[in-house]
Amino acid sequence: MKPTAPCEVFVMKEFLKKIIKSLPIAFTQNQRYDRQTQQVLRRVLRPRSSCVDVGCHKGEVLLQMLRYAPQGQHFGFEPIPVLYQQLTVNFASRPNCHFYQLGLGATPGEVSFNYVVSNPAYSGFVKRTYDRAHEEDTLITVRRARLDDVLPPGTLVDLLKIDVEGGELQVLEGAQRLLAASRPVIIFEHGIGGSDHYGTRPEQVYDLLTAPAIGLSISTMARWLAGQPALSRAELVREFEQRLNYYFIAYPA
Repeated sequence: MKPTAPCEVFVMKEFLKKIIKSLPIAFTQNQRYDRQTQQVLRRVLRPRSSCVDVGCHKGEVLLQMLRYAPQGQHFGFEPIPVLYQQLTVNFASRPNCHFYQLGLGATPGEVSFNYVVSNPAYSGFVKRTYDRAHEEDTLITVRRARLDDVLPPGTLVDLLKIDVEGGELQVLEGAQRLLAASRPVIIFEHGIGGSDHYGTRPEQVYDLLTAPAIGLSISTMARWLAGQPALSRAELVREFEQRLNYYFIAYPA
């Protein structure tokens, strides 16, 4: 029997992923978060809403942003060259989509970036814990910037999604002017295995987002969708330390 070529395996895996995503049942926590994210976007966005997608990857969340806010201005950040290039091709017919080959953080400059070739979703400025053995990674050099320094002056944002494998606090620290001016809904990943490699604690995330200048509340997406109260600082710490959830939503209090 002829062995299956690597490219054929990749195509097969992508095809199976599409089939699984189309099913009405969520089999994994990631799938549940994906569906909750779509529900949040449907509730929050209006036709002219503007969004920022940090860690745009293949543009799957961006497609949902365009679905619910087709007339808004959308900004995608992706530091991995091959993914950035593919985004510019795939969304070439969308003049309201603006892409930046940048990583975002609190300090600008050219920095090392851990590119996980076998699973790009694991990539980040700091090497995170891998859930699968034998991942193939390599160091590349990318440009890092502060979100406050990149978006056009006066830009207001309705929704911000951050999926950067542990570097979310640094992204937020570099976007405090935008957050204070826009007070957007933020969907962000924050969990052990990623954030702890940056030395980031949930107390830091909570204190930054709930500070008077920004004034957001924090919850899980499931709680927010159900109309339940926001998490307290201690409750967010519990969610993090006990690994109960690793995706959260911040929203105007």
